[in-house]
Amino acid sequence: MVRLGIVGIGNMGSAHAGWMPQIKNVELRAICDIDESKMDRYPDVPHYKDSAVMIRSGQIDAVLVATPHYGHTTIGIDALQNGLHLLVEKPVSVHKADCQRLIQAYDQAGKGRVFGAMFNQRTDPHYQAIRRVVQSGELGEIQRTNWIITDWFRTETYYSSGGWRATWAGEGGGVLLNQCPHNLDLFQWICGMPSRVRAFCGFGKYHNIEVEDEVTAFLEYPNGATGVFVTTTGEAPGTNRLEIVGDRGKIVYENGQVVFTRTESSVTEVKNTSQESFATVPTWRCEIPVNGYGGQHQAILQNFIDAIESGKPLLAPAVEGINSVELANAMILSSLIGETVDLPLDAAAYEAKLKSLIANSTHAKQTVTVESVDMGASFGR
Repeated sequence: MVRLGIVGIGNMGSAHAGWMPQIKNVELRAICDIDESKMDRYPDVPHYKDSAVMIRSGQIDAVLVATPHYGHTTIGIDALQNGLHLLVEKPVSVHKADCQRLIQAYDQAGKGRVFGAMFNQRTDPHYQAIRRVVQSGELGEIQRTNWIITDWFRTETYYSSGGWRATWAGEGGGVLLNQCPHNLDLFQWICGMPSRVRAFCGFGKYHNIEVEDEVTAFLEYPNGATGVFVTTTGEAPGTNRLEIVGDRGKIVYENGQVVFTRTESSVTEVKNTSQESFATVPTWRCEIPVNGYGGQHQAILQNFIDAIESGKPLLAPAVEGINSVELANAMILSSLIGETVDLPLDAAAYEAKLKSLIANSTHAKQTVTVESVDMGASFGR
């Protein structure tokens, strides 16, 4: 039986607490939040206002961190250094340098620690099926990627619901750091990491915020393939369409349906050998059968517990979370400096840029500082 503590009892932290009865081999033994009123719903569970005290209480074996983003790193490191297993909400950290610090703490913790990330979309069978096709080679070498994910509409009320929201100091970014870590994780999980990024971000374009609420990013991959990633929280009804094109066809996921349009032969081969000027490449259409959307958050949580109890492989190892963070950082940096950014990203340079944004911020809503979110702040998406 794994004794679990949750840090941050906001929207997501309270949801995780509510799922505990459905998770096997776990017992909620402690909760932590700087807002005591948020813990009143759990009178039978010990309350803590300080995550450091909870971590050192001896009452828990593992901790789930669901605080504002900067706390994922500081609280996570503290948990790992004190011998606990760790599950962090997305994003794993705000920026690449903090990801590296967190991963280093995990490496130094020694064998036996389980370090997972709440990338619940990896449990969705649609994305699992797409990944299988790509990794099997059936799609051929990837030539182009395109993800338009603009159904993240948010209101001014949403952004004003917490002082930490949509500020460089409180959240470290906007749509890329809050809504899109899942999409960026899936994008790299399926297609791999690009080698170059050129992005154009709208900072407070649709909302009274200082961070990005619209992004159009152009990607270049090591093999010469290109990609486009488009997202916003200012559009309705929005679109969610993922398209991946390879030498043997294309996969499109939209409106809950995955369609693989398969070419009968290599497109490159037809291009190079056909004697026709206007040749076509014969195809057949395959609708990949997929049911449901997977176990989502509960499945990730159960998998984390199973990894602790029986060594089951993690669905979402947190060490892989650095990739989605690096993509988000690269897009923001590219837009800020007006240049293409090469990957791997210079982590120290981006951290310095972020600190400069925090120091020079004049946004009236910014009430949360980096230092104030590392002890279990109230959290909600």
